[in-house]
Amino acid sequence: MIIRTRLAAGVCTLLAALTAGLAFPAGAAAGEPTGQDAPKVDLVLDVSGSMRARDIDGQSRMAAAKQAFNEVLDATPEEVELGIRTLGADYPGDDRKTGCKDTAQLYPVGPLDRTEAKTAVATLTPTGWTPIGPALLKAAGDLDGGDGSKRIVLISDGEDTCAPLDPCEVAREIAAKGIGLTIDTLGLVPTAKLSRQLSCIAEATGGTYTSVEHQDELTDRVNQLVDRAADPVVTPVATEGTDRCAGAPTLKSGLYTDREEFGQQRWYRVEVLPGQELRASVSVAADRAVSPGYGVLMRAVTSKGREIVRGEAAGNGRTDVISTGLRYPEPERDDADGDKPAPETVCLAVTHSFSAASGVKATPGLPLELTVDIVDAPSQAGDVAAFGLGRGWWLLGVLILTGFLAGLVWGWLSRWRVAVWRTN
Repeated sequence: MIIRTRLAAGVCTLLAALTAGLAFPAGAAAGEPTGQDAPKVDLVLDVSGSMRARDIDGQSRMAAAKQAFNEVLDATPEEVELGIRTLGADYPGDDRKTGCKDTAQLYPVGPLDRTEAKTAVATLTPTGWTPIGPALLKAAGDLDGGDGSKRIVLISDGEDTCAPLDPCEVAREIAAKGIGLTIDTLGLVPTAKLSRQLSCIAEATGGTYTSVEHQDELTDRVNQLVDRAADPVVTPVATEGTDRCAGAPTLKSGLYTDREEFGQQRWYRVEVLPGQELRASVSVAADRAVSPGYGVLMRAVTSKGREIVRGEAAGNGRTDVISTGLRYPEPERDDADGDKPAPETVCLAVTHSFSAASGVKATPGLPLELTVDIVDAPSQAGDVAAFGLGRGWWLLGVLILTGFLAGLVWGWLSRWRVAVWRTN
């Protein structure tokens, strides 16, 4: 018991120290919003016939959605440009071809006039089909332009009725464009099939899926997502690696996205000055069914083909994302003519060993996220600042020692109390 108590005290202190020590500030980098472009949100609302169902707090799904939208419009931050798109709002007939084109911009994405937007929402009546795929394609166009964050919030009570235009595949195509657009989905009183479809749409773009059965839940969740669009976040920059180092894109410090097909290798270039250190990491996500057992490899190679360092990781199917990274310090050197030394070209090669499950499409490639950070190299060999802990190792050591001593003291006090109790 005493040993357990000492261990618990020491481990808790160690965890607290690591949590504090691993946090470090990050400077501005490629892909970080400049603040010049406003964040954009497009609310995409299902207005199909099933929205007449009265199963949300005693009112129809459409009435709950209208009430939620009115409250969201009142709470939308001034800096957010917001629009509203509908699907299934206009065509009541049985012609599938016509019904699957039924999506329209109810209120254009831009500076928000709350009264005008509420008036537009009040006119909605549950009508027709559920063309989720076509609506997502149009919504991506609504948000085109600018470098600010872009977010689609899809609210639906039923799965898409316009296959073979699979909305999950549409979401993957949108993600493959690398425009930094996130799709969040909300299912009103969802079935298992709807939950799977909306989850797939959200996951394809790094968004979230939420099941909703009450009006206040819908209001709160949409408000959260609109507020999130206004938060300063790093937006990845789309890039396209090549099949060899020569001609590969040159990357600066920042966050990048790409797509890599099964069995493919992607190359990128980074210029590293003497006295600088390259830190790079890559994450590959399985956005569709893949075979269990896979890995990812990142190599840093000289322009002449000599491998400098590598990072690799393996998975067994328990997670959909696998990551690895590497570090390479470029030594200080003097130019023979006394001029400023030229940078070294470091080639980064990324390879993954995912394989498609039977019947799964191989294209587009799996989403890849690449982080590049070029910083001043440590002033001394082995300087722990290179690991992001700064010069806080001494504090970490003190905290560990304090936790250990606290455990010992607690153990001695416990034994003393037991001995006194037995004596009495």
